[in-house]
Amino acid sequence: MAQAIMADSFEPKKRGQAFALYGLVAVLAPSLGPTIGGWITDNYSWRWIFYINLPVGILAFFLVSHLVQDPPWIKADRANLSKLDYIGLGLLTVAMGGMQIMLDKGEENDWFASNLILVCGLLFVAGMAGLIWWQWRAKNPIMNLRLFRYKNFAICCLLMILVGGVLNAATVLEPQFLQQLMGYTATRAGEALAGGGLALLVIMPLAGVATGRFPARNMAAFGFACFAGAFYYTSTHFTLTMTFGFASWLRILQMFAIPFAFIAITTAAYVGLPKEASNQVSGIINFVRNVGGSIFIAITGAIVTNRALFHQAHLQEYMQPGNPAFVSQLNALTAYFGGSGKGPGPGLMARAEIYQELNQQSAAMAYQDIYRLLCWMAMGMIACAFILSKNRPGQGAPKGEAMH
Repeated sequence: MAQAIMADSFEPKKRGQAFALYGLVAVLAPSLGPTIGGWITDNYSWRWIFYINLPVGILAFFLVSHLVQDPPWIKADRANLSKLDYIGLGLLTVAMGGMQIMLDKGEENDWFASNLILVCGLLFVAGMAGLIWWQWRAKNPIMNLRLFRYKNFAICCLLMILVGGVLNAATVLEPQFLQQLMGYTATRAGEALAGGGLALLVIMPLAGVATGRFPARNMAAFGFACFAGAFYYTSTHFTLTMTFGFASWLRILQMFAIPFAFIAITTAAYVGLPKEASNQVSGIINFVRNVGGSIFIAITGAIVTNRALFHQAHLQEYMQPGNPAFVSQLNALTAYFGGSGKGPGPGLMARAEIYQELNQQSAAMAYQDIYRLLCWMAMGMIACAFILSKNRPGQGAPKGEAMH
């Protein structure tokens, strides 16, 4: 619970800079992941992407055990293990396990036409319903849902779902486009995203300083406005003819907004809450960010597939003998393949070439659609950001801002 430790260790006016350092790691990792992961995949095996977590995890355990201290109001006691909300943990595992499998395998198995997806969907619904019911009854819940009575915290969770979703979806969409449609290797596609990680190294500390000078809701609104602008620009320039440098530039634009939104929302989530709730706030905020990432990756992938089919059907209407452009292109390709002396027949090869180009253009238009959708969602989140209480920069707001 790095966030909770920093919230306990730093006074409100310094939390923005502390969260900037935490956010640098939290969002830099998925930003650089495709670059490192692509190199590992091309040079070794995709399995090593999971193996390398073992030494890192062992090192993290060692460092935390020796360097991190609990705040005075939290006493280390192994007897607390017997008080852990095991029922809540079990229900949470069932719900999230069902949701994750449903989202990961839904498109592949035609969603609820598959019994597996149907069962996973029921597990998710039943698990979440049981979790909510139990958490309201438990004395020491694993997730304190009563915190959602606080307006700022509830809104911050909603906003963080979008931040996590956008970060993870954008991290998947661009390399997927570059590899599948433009023929990039995993390493080359990852390198195109590296510029975004470098931009975060510069912008994140600046955003942390700005959080101490401007209200959190203004910072969050600015971040989402930057998101909207970046995604709209991407939707109009994301084409099959873009260069490697331009793809890197688009990634930098998309990452520019992350520090402002991430730090502001993380800071605002603690406003008006007692310090004893820091662990719960940190846990839930990180939880919803990861859930948002899982949901957005699955949904955006499904939308790309469906929109590609839509555009394919629309473009096929122009592939008719009565269309002069189609006839001209078909004749030109037929003449080209006729002179090459290759293949089963010049006419068949020409039509296959046109059909392949149609599929690529349809997929490219689908990616443009999803970035346009992300733009509209970001614009909606600007309004949500202004619902947050206007705290004084670097200071906590008065307590008791619960929703009744």
